[in-house]
Amino acid sequence: MSLFDKANDKAQEAAGIGQEEFGRAFDSPQHEIKGKLRQHAAKATYAFDDAVDCVKNKTQDSPLVSLAVAAGVGFLAAKLFGRR
Repeated sequence: MSLFDKANDKAQEAAGIGQEEFGRAFDSPQHEIKGKLRQHAAKATYAFDDAVDCVKNKTQDSPLVSLAVAAGVGFLAAKLFGRR
């Protein structure tokens, strides 16, 4: 995740807070809900990007363990979805 992406997520979260407060101040439930949704979407994006970075770093640190985990997940997926 680049610094720009982190800044963008934080800016979207701040915009959501502002939109929610605008909705509260002017008694507009529509703006209030949109602001809350915008905040949660920004937080979810931030969390997802952070998780991707974590997986990327772990994969670079220990590629053999990552390969074994991927093989295990593939095996389980084949067992679960391969049956008809």
